[in-house]
Amino acid sequence: MAVTLPQEEIASQMAAVGYIPDRDLATALWLMGSLSRPLLLEGEAGVGKTEVARALALSNDTRLIRLQCYEGLDQSSALYEWNYQRQLLAIKAREGADADEVEAQIFSEKYLLERPLLAAIRQAKAPVLLIDEVDRADEEFEAFLLELLSDFQVSIPELGTITATTIPRVILTSNGTRELSDALRRRCLYHYVDFPDVDREARIILSRLPGIDAALSLQIATMVSLIRKEELRKAPGVAETLDWAATLAGLDIHHLRDEPEAVYETLTCLIKTAEDRARMTRQVTDRLLGKVA
Repeated sequence: MAVTLPQEEIASQMAAVGYIPDRDLATALWLMGSLSRPLLLEGEAGVGKTEVARALALSNDTRLIRLQCYEGLDQSSALYEWNYQRQLLAIKAREGADADEVEAQIFSEKYLLERPLLAAIRQAKAPVLLIDEVDRADEEFEAFLLELLSDFQVSIPELGTITATTIPRVILTSNGTRELSDALRRRCLYHYVDFPDVDREARIILSRLPGIDAALSLQIATMVSLIRKEELRKAPGVAETLDWAATLAGLDIHHLRDEPEAVYETLTCLIKTAEDRARMTRQVTDRLLGKVA
């Protein structure tokens, strides 16, 4: 007897908040929840990796906590810091008081500044923790993440060990700018996020812009797919597609081939570098438009 996986339910929940996942991604999200494992999403910039986490949080009516990674990110910026200014003021206000008593006061919850990782494990309801662009952080921080994702507990010398109240749903994203360690990959489930196919991108347009004509959304998705196949420095992402669709709908355009001038002039919504703009000449645009049904 065939086993029925609940991808359809997850896909429906995500679609209700404006994200249209394919079956493979819906399966990965289901496995992430059922196995309580982090999910690593890789793919080019603009394919919608971050949106997966936002939609997952919305569909589960829970908080999204985001840690944006960057070169030089350290544990204190990601985990917790002490409010040194308030601590200094408290010390000054208690001049002459017992030193041990002052220390106990200033190293208390009142002066603790939660950063994303600590906040994620202290939520009463399991949040979605997005560790965005983990490939931008260095290997030392990656090793620290491994420890946290294994135990979901944090040691604060002044307060002791803080164990997760609930286990967050963890999504890590990577644009592939640096090879991640085998240890991190083994710890996570994996899914590669590619640009959506034409039909799925048309559905995304319809879900985000409900008033748009269905035929126009399919034409836009087709044209964007053709543009992505050109030798561009930066292929347009889904967010750019939505901007362009909103622009064309606002101009009351119903068929792209009937408005070649408007199509060409509004490509600024899709093209984000001078080099790519120079390549997308009027002749190239007309050639691609000729392939749009």
